[in-house]
Amino acid sequence: MPWELREHAGRHYAVLFHYALPDDAWAVELSEAKPVPAGGDPSGVTHLPGPAFLVALVPDEDPDLEPTVRVHSPDERVIPYAIMRWYLEQVADQVARCRTAFERAHRPGPATSPPAPEGPESGSRRSSPGSAHH
Repeated sequence: MPWELREHAGRHYAVLFHYALPDDAWAVELSEAKPVPAGGDPSGVTHLPGPAFLVALVPDEDPDLEPTVRVHSPDERVIPYAIMRWYLEQVADQVARCRTAFERAHRPGPATSPPAPEGPESGSRRSSPGSAHH
């Protein structure tokens, strides 16, 4: 499951991508990232996704179904505007990937499923605080 990290005001946030089979949709989760336990990670990963507090579900089998966002938080949570914007850009990118894959699957030729974005474990690191990647 790929993820992306972003630091803001001393806190680390993660966006995790995975397929939610019961929902027939891609899940895009926002969480506060947690430091890697003592001993570290040999690949250089410093933070891992924590429990999700926002989950966007992006249907990939019917482009007429709208993506939805679920809030998973027993307590009030403050999400900085820059982090919310970054998260929603990740959701919008996943919607675009799913719709493109759906269109390709319904054209003559081989069908494809939407790939999840690359994350730290697949070689992509986009965790720098000033990263211009969206």
